[in-house]
Amino acid sequence: MKQIARLSFIALLLNIFTLCAFAQQEPSQQYTPPVLPDFMALIKTGKIQLEWLSGFTNVKQIGIQRSLDSVLNFNTIAYASYPAQTRNVYLDTKPLPGSNYYRLFILLNTGRYMYSNTVLAVPDSTIKATQKLDMEDVKELQKNAANGEKTPEKVAWHPSNTVYTTVDGNVNINLPDAEKKKYSVKFFETDGGFLFQIDQVKEPFLILEKAIFLHSGWFNFELYEDGKLKEKWSFFIPLNYRS
Repeated sequence: MKQIARLSFIALLLNIFTLCAFAQQEPSQQYTPPVLPDFMALIKTGKIQLEWLSGFTNVKQIGIQRSLDSVLNFNTIAYASYPAQTRNVYLDTKPLPGSNYYRLFILLNTGRYMYSNTVLAVPDSTIKATQKLDMEDVKELQKNAANGEKTPEKVAWHPSNTVYTTVDGNVNINLPDAEKKKYSVKFFETDGGFLFQIDQVKEPFLILEKAIFLHSGWFNFELYEDGKLKEKWSFFIPLNYRS
């Protein structure tokens, strides 16, 4: 019995020494996860600017992915030109109609890959764009434009309270009860040509980049609530804008 107890004690000591040896391994042999990028997406005038700071040193490729719902249907729209740089900037000049969500697909030299956090494009706070374009603004902008369209004089135009243009040239959709009701919006050229539609406005406030409309001038819209026409009116996107 004494011999068995002695052998058990020796085995216990060997296990303790083994654990201590593993605990004293050099830090360089331990895996240190990379730092995910500090990532933001800002709505500018006619584009969305993505910026990120990266802690990666062995990155092979960074893909910029975009989605309308933040969960599914992410598509890669571009790749970073210099993925190993600490700071990167990418301009999305053709944002989608609606809310634009972005994330980064990061491929390391080792073959491992990961995704950054998902961010929603938000208005750039340095651009003062809260003021609506009214009739006087439109006339002034048309007067200064080389080939500006004339305002129809038969109809006394005024900006809508729900779908309107601000001084930065972007189109705003303001529906405070959007989360409770089902709103959809259709956009048209002045000759009636269909452009695109937002099947459901899910947020109380939404900004559409002017770049989505491809040109300046007058546009028409139709706002529907639960499938019924609620408002039909127009708005003006200026060629030039004020920041």
